[in-house]
Amino acid sequence: MKILVTGATGKLGSKVVEALLKIVPASQLAVSVRNMDKAEQLRARGVDIRQGDFDHPETLDTAFEGIDRLLIISADGDNETRIPQHRNAVAAAERAGVKFIAYTSITNAKESKNFLAPTHQATEEAILKTGIPYSFLRNNWYLENEISSIQGVLAGAPWVTSAGNGKVGWALQQDYAEAAAAVLSGKGHENTIYELSGKLMTQEELASTLGTVLGKEVPVQQVDDATYTDIMKGAGVPDFLLPMLVDIQKDIREGTLEVESHDLEKLLGRTVTPTKEALTQIVKGNIQ
Repeated sequence: MKILVTGATGKLGSKVVEALLKIVPASQLAVSVRNMDKAEQLRARGVDIRQGDFDHPETLDTAFEGIDRLLIISADGDNETRIPQHRNAVAAAERAGVKFIAYTSITNAKESKNFLAPTHQATEEAILKTGIPYSFLRNNWYLENEISSIQGVLAGAPWVTSAGNGKVGWALQQDYAEAAAAVLSGKGHENTIYELSGKLMTQEELASTLGTVLGKEVPVQQVDDATYTDIMKGAGVPDFLLPMLVDIQKDIREGTLEVESHDLEKLLGRTVTPTKEALTQIVKGNIQ
């Protein structure tokens, strides 16, 4: 059995690879990366390094050759960029005769109104059309996404949000990575959909937990989207990123990540890393 992980030098991908190396021999593991130089340390450990670029389907034909089980990690970028990239990857997997595709999707992808959902809807549909056995790993939200807010609090700023009382199932990338590794290396995951999520929490609850970690009260500043934009701009966020940050807040406020599930615990075979413990790791700088 040969397993391949795309985007293997990225933040999530690298964690998936490390989790797999604890489960399967390096000889059974391949990675597809755009920049081969970044993966040299994996080659030294016996991992099969292949060059693959979602924008160049011909490279994917070579990268996916002889692969039994494939993890497509969603690429970075806007929906208009990612949808054709992902379709290229799915089509290449079909041409290569891949026998199983796992894909990192988003919470409640099929029905979601989240601004990120169109990419995941299109990709899930493309995978379904191939008839290849699949597993959709519908990741909720990475706690690491909040590092800039945590750094702001450490610098003395309040926790600023326009997400209202919307709840999020934050979990560490490490937990999502280990769940993906379990699916890729395990049995019985064909044609499955996993809603992967930590405990649902509001912004206030997360800030309160952070306060417990820091030993001080973390004030929460609830604002409207326009004020949030102004504050983020004043904090030095580039203009091109501002609409995305506001959309994230809006989508959380509207409940697009508020899906209760224990699938992550089931795949991990343990409890999800508690939020307090996870925040402690971030605060100590053990997680970037």
